[in-house]
Amino acid sequence: MIVVTGATGQLGGRIVDRLLDRVPAEEVGVSVRDPEKARSLADRGVRVRQGSFTEPAGLTHAFEGASQILIVSVDRMGEEAVRQHRTAIDAAVAAGARRIVYTAHMGASPTSRFQACRDHAATEEALAATGVAWTSLRNGFHADSGLGFLAQGLESGEVALPADGPVCWTAHADLAEAAAVILTDEGRFEGPTPPLTASEALTFADLAALASELTGRTVTRTTAPDDTFRAHLVAGGVPADTADQLLGIFTAAREGEFATPDPTLAKLLGREPVGMRTLLRERLAGNS
Repeated sequence: MIVVTGATGQLGGRIVDRLLDRVPAEEVGVSVRDPEKARSLADRGVRVRQGSFTEPAGLTHAFEGASQILIVSVDRMGEEAVRQHRTAIDAAVAAGARRIVYTAHMGASPTSRFQACRDHAATEEALAATGVAWTSLRNGFHADSGLGFLAQGLESGEVALPADGPVCWTAHADLAEAAAVILTDEGRFEGPTPPLTASEALTFADLAALASELTGRTVTRTTAPDDTFRAHLVAGGVPADTADQLLGIFTAAREGEFATPDPTLAKLLGREPVGMRTLLRERLAGNS
């Protein structure tokens, strides 16, 4: 059985859908904090069990009988994120899984300027110490994040963000499909994968130009000083540590941490990954 955590989330839910295209439902299980939200999966024959990265005993039950476990990384950063990931890893080992797969990031490194990437590197160290086979999916930067930063500019006509660098913005749907392919081919990768990225890296100036082209309205990219950006976030209610973490995205991008496309994702998909032009066009159509 393949057990997926976070199966009611944006990435985990898509991964389960793609798995169900490849294996029978009785071979798929999910570990979710709220089983009620996974009722539709249960109706399709998927085993649904309650599991939380903060409750080791519940996780061991949720992982029972799994040959492979996909740990979807938590949506937080810092020591708490790594602690929760280690709890999930320990539970996977206790459950006797023969392989652990983890959703990491293309920039994973202990020296990254982005906190989440340092967290992913620490989690990979924990995986390597288990003695169990493991694969870390070095996913490209989620395209939804880029579209989220761009959203205000689509309204105002000005994308005012800190100085950045090229980023391989990559669609959730493509990453989910690649994860399903890897989960159903146990020998495909050991340890970290190559970067699983879209085929090009774009700056926010590129995205602003693309938005101008697709909307027929001028969208201008302007540079906001780091301190101004951070202060704006805090004034809007973002906790100071979270503001620092978000600023780290731009600091890391300026250093080229997310800039290098890799062909591995396209090979896994058997086609070119979906690009930001298509994703932005779809977002604009949804808002029209």
